[in-house]
Amino acid sequence: MGNARELINMTRDEVEAAINEFPVAILPMGATEQHGHHLPLGVDIYLAEGVSRKLSEKTGALLLPTQPFGYSWVWRDIPGTVSLQQHHVEAVIKDVAHSVARYGIKMLVLVNGHDANNASMKYATRELADELDIPVIYLFYPNLNKTIEEICDSPTWHGMVHACEFETSLMLALKPELVDMSKAVREYPEKPRLYGRSSISLGDLSKSGVYGDATKATKEKGEKMLNYFVNEMEQILLEAYEEIKE
Repeated sequence: MGNARELINMTRDEVEAAINEFPVAILPMGATEQHGHHLPLGVDIYLAEGVSRKLSEKTGALLLPTQPFGYSWVWRDIPGTVSLQQHHVEAVIKDVAHSVARYGIKMLVLVNGHDANNASMKYATRELADELDIPVIYLFYPNLNKTIEEICDSPTWHGMVHACEFETSLMLALKPELVDMSKAVREYPEKPRLYGRSSISLGDLSKSGVYGDATKATKEKGEKMLNYFVNEMEQILLEAYEEIKE
């Protein structure tokens, strides 16, 4: 395992050499939004970047700077939130893809840490298929539900992960200095019948900003899940790269 190839710390010559060796780039996709009283607003940034850095270390892919903003409409009234319109997130992805394709990148990998980015990644990738000759693949915690079932001790809130045991455990593994477990809580808000069918949003439901049981999080659980996700993503990345080599 080598060091991550972080583009922002490299010279133009080092970037060119890295592309000649392995022409794959990783774009971590984050968001800036509340994650309860025990976690920082940058959780989705730190998780996407942490996973992506390990993926770069294992594969030699070029690590692009993390996209710090996503579609965070549901938290828009909470101080610190920065939300982009969903089509703007798509536009950023497309502009990045067009940029890296110009100088030899043969595949772009999107590694997401924010669930609401998934739709933007999906539709940007479809449009790029008609615009560029390079493939774009998008990843968000492979086999998420199965992994949570096997490693976590608390259920999700209707399949969603936010400031819960899952995200808190990953933060304990990656950025423990930013986690205050003395403020971690358990909250499973009631789900209104109109949720998902109206403008009722997550920001209207949880008092703490937690959806699940953050008190059950541990560093050990985070490390297990982190290793699994990185290994799975590595296999997906390498399989996708083999297809374009053929």
